[in-house]
Amino acid sequence: MRAAVLAGATVLALLASVAPAAAGDAARFDQPRRGFSPAGTELRDSSPRAAGLDPAPVREALAAVERGTREGGADASGTSRPLFSGAVTVMATGGEVVAREATGWALRYADGQGTELPRDQWEPVTEDTVFDMASVSKLFTSVVVMQQVEAGRVDLDEPVATYLPEFAAGGKEGVTVRHLLTHTGGLPAWLPLWSAYPDPGSRLRAALEATPVGAPGEQYLYSDLGLIALGALVERVSGDPLDALVAEGVTGPLGMVDTGYNPTGDVRDRAAATEHQTTPPRGMVRGEVHDENAWALGGVSGHAGVFSTARDMSVLAQAMLDGGTYAGERILSRSSVEQMLADENREFPGDAHGLGFELDQRWYMGALSGPRTAGHTGYTGTSLVLDYQSGSFAVLLTNRVHPSRSWGSVNAVRRAVADGLARALRVPPREGRTAWATPTTDATTSTLTAAVEVPARGGRLAFDLFVDTEATDVLALETSADGGATWSPLPFDVRDRGVVTRTDGTVAGAGHRTWWQASTRLPAGDLLLRWRYTTDAGEQGRGVLVDGVVARSGGQVLLDGERRPGAFTGVGWRTVRG
Repeated sequence: MRAAVLAGATVLALLASVAPAAAGDAARFDQPRRGFSPAGTELRDSSPRAAGLDPAPVREALAAVERGTREGGADASGTSRPLFSGAVTVMATGGEVVAREATGWALRYADGQGTELPRDQWEPVTEDTVFDMASVSKLFTSVVVMQQVEAGRVDLDEPVATYLPEFAAGGKEGVTVRHLLTHTGGLPAWLPLWSAYPDPGSRLRAALEATPVGAPGEQYLYSDLGLIALGALVERVSGDPLDALVAEGVTGPLGMVDTGYNPTGDVRDRAAATEHQTTPPRGMVRGEVHDENAWALGGVSGHAGVFSTARDMSVLAQAMLDGGTYAGERILSRSSVEQMLADENREFPGDAHGLGFELDQRWYMGALSGPRTAGHTGYTGTSLVLDYQSGSFAVLLTNRVHPSRSWGSVNAVRRAVADGLARALRVPPREGRTAWATPTTDATTSTLTAAVEVPARGGRLAFDLFVDTEATDVLALETSADGGATWSPLPFDVRDRGVVTRTDGTVAGAGHRTWWQASTRLPAGDLLLRWRYTTDAGEQGRGVLVDGVVARSGGQVLLDGERRPGAFTGVGWRTVRG
């Protein structure tokens, strides 16, 4: 077990293995699972209540998505615009799909300035609308790379130039396959391949021969060029094109019938429109990849080009949660999936990354974020979040670049979807029927206060504590001896599975998802105790819960939160039931 000392507002980062939750605890946030979901888990329609979830946060998340189709963005002139034209949202836990909702429009605009088509020409988003996945395509490339590793054709720690000799140009001889999967190869983020080179062959050569901007392994720099190279690598070692490898190794076995590159026929007809492009002069892009470089490479590239539906992406999500298998079809071994989920970038705090998967990125994973939360986003407005600790996933597909890429970011809505699923997962009281919980709003200070008379011999305070916040959202335990005129921090100990750590009176952070037992000494006097929770203007976690508060002096009970809940005054805090 590893533990980081709680100093100031630093979390107790207990990342030890936790016993798997029982099947009946699938809807629990406070009983993190180890490993993968139970073998044979398949998706089935359900509802939040039937799955044991709180329906309210799910409704709030879907409402946030719907609002995004009406408001939240602005064009270059400052005119109010929707964040995105349309969206499909899927939320699931334990294989139970608790939400699947389409909203907005697959086609709404006539040009990049936001001129609307005649109302009878608007096309609604439906559950089978096909979306340009943009950089979520990188996950498909990464899976194919791992399949080539399993086949013995690729070694993760072998230089890429072993397989693509031309890649060595510019001093990249030491860049390995692992470096490219983790975006630590020192490659530039991007090059204008579509405009600077005349044909697909010269564009691919330019990507492979690009001069690095840093040494391998020395920095994290998200790079499309690295995934373009990996797409070329798997083609070279297998002798098959990337789109065929994805079809034969991923979408075909999983029955993802609407997923692939360069859609045709009915699939293309169901594609959501993306951007109206004038440079290059493509007009309203629909059914062709939005990314200019992928388009200029023929629509099939390691970094972009995949089209899919929310249904198909849900199947891929469940297959990865299940350790690489779905409906009896295995696309990766469990050990390969484990490798993809292990943080390779511990030297680069904030940029946790596995082999292809981003990890623990609260900016879009919201309250689901943790060391075993994986996913990816796409520039067109797509995102996938897999939470292994609860066996849950969230898919959000939007066409946020329709008709312009400049109307706003969808990150707040991405977080809202992940937050909704996380907060719907239960954290029952540790003692009795109710517990106190913090609000889930930004830029807020909330307090939970109780009075206690401590005799001359002093006393002790004990309580149960659940903390899942971002590092800048802080819970402080404080005491006042002058009726609340002034407050002082009250340091306390926390015990988690036998490990005791001393705090300075404040805690924050995420990842553990377990109840702690907290205790401290109380000085003599007529005191006020206060749990004060302060959030900043940005992201949040699942929140803080306090339960089972008891103050004693010798054999005398001074305060009992279970027997006398009315002794507490909550400002912003609310009671929650099991």
